[in-house]
Amino acid sequence: MIHSLMVEGIGIQNWTYILVGVTFALYISIAICSRAGSTEDFYVAGSGVSPLANGMATAADWMSAASFISMAGIISFAGYDGAVYLMGWTGGYVLLALLLAPYLRKFGKFTVPDFIGERYYSDIARFVGVLCALLVSFTYVAGQMRGVGLVFSRFLEVDIDTGVIIGMLIVLFYAVLGGMKGITYTQVAQYCVLIFAFMVPAIFISIQMTGNPVPQLGFGSQMADGSGMYLLDKLDGLSEDLGFAQYTNGSKSIIDVFAITLALMVGTAGLPHVIVRFFTVRRVRDARKSAGIALLLIVILYSTAPAVAVFARTNMIETVSKQSYASVPEWFKKWETTGLIVFNDKNNDGIINYVADASKNELQVDNDIMVLANPEIARLPDWIVALVAAGALAAALSTAAGLLLVISSSISHDLIKKIINPKISENGELIAARISAIVAVCVAGYFGINPPGFVAATVALAFGLAAASFFPAIVLGIFYKRMNKEGAIAGMVVGITLMMFYMIKYRLGWFDEVVPDKDEWWFGISPEGFGSVAMGVNFFVSVVISKFTSAPPTEVQEMVENIRIPLGSGPATDH
Repeated sequence: MIHSLMVEGIGIQNWTYILVGVTFALYISIAICSRAGSTEDFYVAGSGVSPLANGMATAADWMSAASFISMAGIISFAGYDGAVYLMGWTGGYVLLALLLAPYLRKFGKFTVPDFIGERYYSDIARFVGVLCALLVSFTYVAGQMRGVGLVFSRFLEVDIDTGVIIGMLIVLFYAVLGGMKGITYTQVAQYCVLIFAFMVPAIFISIQMTGNPVPQLGFGSQMADGSGMYLLDKLDGLSEDLGFAQYTNGSKSIIDVFAITLALMVGTAGLPHVIVRFFTVRRVRDARKSAGIALLLIVILYSTAPAVAVFARTNMIETVSKQSYASVPEWFKKWETTGLIVFNDKNNDGIINYVADASKNELQVDNDIMVLANPEIARLPDWIVALVAAGALAAALSTAAGLLLVISSSISHDLIKKIINPKISENGELIAARISAIVAVCVAGYFGINPPGFVAATVALAFGLAAASFFPAIVLGIFYKRMNKEGAIAGMVVGITLMMFYMIKYRLGWFDEVVPDKDEWWFGISPEGFGSVAMGVNFFVSVVISKFTSAPPTEVQEMVENIRIPLGSGPATDH
């Protein structure tokens, strides 16, 4: 009893200091023990990572702050419409694992721009690949830094900007010191932390609300209060009472659902920081194994996210809607200080009116806090609340580190080594890589402090950029021997330019005084889904121009043919 009181008396903030401090010490220790001593260690961990370790690292790299923090938050508010993120991101990983990863591993280059430069026998193509990698990575990393800032701002009670800076310093240490070698083994630890942190509160709340310890089954089960009502039916009723659409009904058009899902799928398959993970294993066979392992590990979180969304939404409505502001729980006041929950008492009655009617609604809740606040709303023990904070940081930092390595290697290897100064020494290239990482962290921090949207929206735009630029060039480079440099360069430039224009106009509103309404979207497709249109334009431009220009050299066509032939998992592909 005394021990229990001591544990409870520690408090959320102190528990957060303890758990975050322990995990950060673990990450830094791993980085020191596995620091990179060569460019191969820095770029691809010496290509000596086991399939299991690489699968865990890939899962951590891929499950970013958007997956951990923001996805369930989006589903909480969007309901059925939020399913596009689940379908797009999981389907995209299957596409990457089956269609691209083994072939790219057999090609044996360090980076995606390296593949593009060699496959399309052109430094111009390589340079365009570098620019695309930087645009995708910086857009993506902004979401991760934003996620880090959110966690620190609430649980360590510092402002978001300070939280971003702390995260920058941590990720800078192990990314610059360890390179891919340090990042890989750090991400193994981060996967363990993030999946434990995501599942523990989900299991607790599932038991609390439905009596079922399996969250994936719990959110489709009957309530544990003896009413006989199913949880989803209850949430539909709560939503309708507040004027919202039924949680289980969708409002997006079919074309937008299709476009977003496709953009997220092909964007996933074109993400440079995920693709590079398959260069860290010894053989093609190992790349396939690690892809399968990563998929299984990813499914654990992704199949749980809809349940977490339902639990969080139900608990939040019951806790704050039509409640007296004077009696709101402590967690509400804590999140208010971050500016991520805003109560505006329009009729001065002291009652929180949370309704669909914007003119009467008095409560604004940021999507990104739902997962983080969920354990507090459900009144779980303080250590679980702190555990979720540690897990969110693990998710954000693991992906941020992978993205920073892509940025670093794109500059040092693809730009400096391959184009500007081919005679640079290995030590000079390693120094350039580390300096590039430092600069990249600073830029990423700026975008974390000044993000173009909430975490998942920012990340979704990065997927659109990857879909519009890399995916066609990689697919055609592997499966179409006639594809030449002129077509690839033109396709990438047109695709990413079109996506950038649409994103800037319809998401950031830079060309207008206000962000244009969705009625003005082309074909009714949102900015998050427009990557599928830009990708289609990229494919069209690439193929048409390649038809009217000279064929690739014979040796390039033979190289493409060799990539596609599975020579017994390729002992010769040890690299």
